[in-house]
Amino acid sequence: MPTNPVIQAAIDLTAGAAGGTACVLTGQPFDTAKVKMQTFPTMYRGLMDCAVKTYRQMGLRGFYRGTSPALLANIAENSVLFMSYGFCQKVVRQIVGLDKNAELSDVQNAASGSVASIFAALVLCPTELVKCRLQAMHELQVSGKILQGQNTVWSVVKGIVQREGPLAFYNGLTSTICREMPGYFLFFGGYEASRSFFASGGKSKDELGPMALIVSGGFGGIALWLAVYPIDCVKSRIQVLSISGKQAGFMKTFLHIVKNEGVLALYSGLKPTLIRAFPANGALFLAYEYSRRLMMNQLDCC
Repeated sequence: MPTNPVIQAAIDLTAGAAGGTACVLTGQPFDTAKVKMQTFPTMYRGLMDCAVKTYRQMGLRGFYRGTSPALLANIAENSVLFMSYGFCQKVVRQIVGLDKNAELSDVQNAASGSVASIFAALVLCPTELVKCRLQAMHELQVSGKILQGQNTVWSVVKGIVQREGPLAFYNGLTSTICREMPGYFLFFGGYEASRSFFASGGKSKDELGPMALIVSGGFGGIALWLAVYPIDCVKSRIQVLSISGKQAGFMKTFLHIVKNEGVLALYSGLKPTLIRAFPANGALFLAYEYSRRLMMNQLDCC
């Protein structure tokens, strides 16, 4: 383990970027379906209906709308998340009086991930807002909330700045933080608990093979989304629909959905999210752990 905190932070940041890239490339089509179903639930009867209509309207490229900002969002989020995660682990060790190289419990790792998510939310919110609007662009145009032709990253960014102002990139920040903190407690907690299970035969967590890492990452992803999905639905509504005027805050949007559409509307798009969660987050942690190990081994060899 390198003792230099700057080197350790750089390794965590780079490995997090690799994990974020793997996550997007694995799960983007399902994420697109999720956003469409969350923000315009009355347009789709379910996942298959959404998939068929998206393919008929735009072909395969329709499933990859928003991939560029999604890559930017996930690379930025996971770079900051895993770098902050390593830093928060150090802070937790100091608070509980452990040696700087001591292994934390699964709950302590979960708490570290929860606090780290606050920093990640600050870089995630603007890029995720652009991604969500691109993914729901067809629905926004059909409903008359945006003009035809505004379907590129630059046109979306330019439109936000001109119509809503720079601070509009942080629409949904409160919802994002409310989603990230409990979500990442369960995300890292589920991941570490699963790794502990696979390592119970006497091997170290760092010695686990790819299949154990994929399953552990998938388990963490499922735990996250099952717990915070209604919050994510509110966040998507705020970020996408604020384009048509001043959008209400988290509680007003939440109560509006429940009152006018029912509680089940908060779970629109849950199926593609859960289908995506396992392979995407499995790929995320596989890429993170192996790229991190590779860089650590290279340092040891120098």
